[in-house]
Amino acid sequence: MWTFYILYSSILNLFYIGFTGDELTERLRRHNSNHQGFTGKKGDWEIKFTETYNTKAEAYQREQEVKKWKSHKLIEKLIGSAHSD
Repeated sequence: MWTFYILYSSILNLFYIGFTGDELTERLRRHNSNHQGFTGKKGDWEIKFTETYNTKAEAYQREQEVKKWKSHKLIEKLIGSAHSD
């Protein structure tokens, strides 16, 4: 099982888009740890949205699709649609 996810940092007011085959709580812990990568700067990332896929290719494709939007508003709309079901 693969998970596409969107994280949000209130300090940076930014979304982070990714996918993982790992346990999502472990992946979030690594994002929030003090490390050299982009998400290691603030440590306040929280999960805002997830979708599960059967294959790595599907999760990767979804990640690339959403990253191409380059729109804070479209991402907020996607997150909001999950809460209105």
